[in-house]
Amino acid sequence: MRAACRTPHGMGAAHLTIDLNAVRANWAALDALSSDHVETAAVIKADAYGLGLAEVAQVLAASGVQSFFVAIVEEGMALRKILGDGADIYVFSGHTEGDSEGLAASGLIPLLNAPEQVARHFTKTPGHPFGVQLDTGMNRLGLEHADWDALQDDLMEAGPRLVTSHLACADEPDHPMNAQQLRSFRDMTDGIAHRRSLAATGGILLGPEYHFDLTRPGVGLYGGMPFGDAQRVVSLAAPVIQTRLVRPFETVGYGNAWTANVETQVATISGGYADGLIRAMAPGARVFAGNIPCPVVGRVSMDLITVDVSHLDVVPDTLDILGPHQSVDDLADAAGTIGYEILTSLGNRYSRNYQGAT
Repeated sequence: MRAACRTPHGMGAAHLTIDLNAVRANWAALDALSSDHVETAAVIKADAYGLGLAEVAQVLAASGVQSFFVAIVEEGMALRKILGDGADIYVFSGHTEGDSEGLAASGLIPLLNAPEQVARHFTKTPGHPFGVQLDTGMNRLGLEHADWDALQDDLMEAGPRLVTSHLACADEPDHPMNAQQLRSFRDMTDGIAHRRSLAATGGILLGPEYHFDLTRPGVGLYGGMPFGDAQRVVSLAAPVIQTRLVRPFETVGYGNAWTANVETQVATISGGYADGLIRAMAPGARVFAGNIPCPVVGRVSMDLITVDVSHLDVVPDTLDILGPHQSVDDLADAAGTIGYEILTSLGNRYSRNYQGAT
């Protein structure tokens, strides 16, 4: 019977560090990139992209953000309790069935995006603030051109707080869809006497002609692409639970997905797809011991990830999944996805540490 080398380490949750000073700095940088006299808002939907609604909202409000965007009414209601009165909170999904009481009670501004939403809003919450969302080619949300033509006079007379649309390909600066949507937005809105918004993070980077009256950065606030100059917001270190020596031709993990060709020291770290470290990461992902990359071997399981640490002189107590040498977008590339999915999937089991809270 072989003598396996098995070294127990400490057990515990992975440590997620969220740098609120970096969030603040990223907003300031995107604000500086926005044109003069343009308001820079903040998109804070999905629990501030998974990083904590209350913590992020308070820092951004203290930094001067006056307008926030959420996906659904329930998010807006939670945000209103955090921020109190004063801030404008826009709801991308508009005024859907059952939203009227929440919109009115929390003073939320729905972005009306279909004729039935316009009718519902004016009937159930007459006089309540609203915005309008237009479809300029993404075919997802927004009034289509014909509906806008039919409703524009009534909507303009009622006075929307904002008229918006959303770019489909802003993360690809040379994509012809950007110019096409800009033309469509201008065709639909030039001449109106109300504020307009087209640009999220990628749109800000496309230049002043996309900025209009309000920009609404989202992923760039949290350190994600396409804002390449963003400061890193998220660090994630996973404790090493155990190390073992795996002999040639032995396998690691579910499905015998990885086979050792030579004697290999394998570390098992705490974290898995239940924590948002999606199964598709393996086998292309790496974690880091300082600045030394360590390849993931075998499948990512619900709670555990196995890593080749044979080349380390000393196996540390923790290995970095996200940090100075690996961003959320780097990890997303290994998983064949996007940084948004990594951010918004970060689970609740992490030991969270906020730096720079107000």
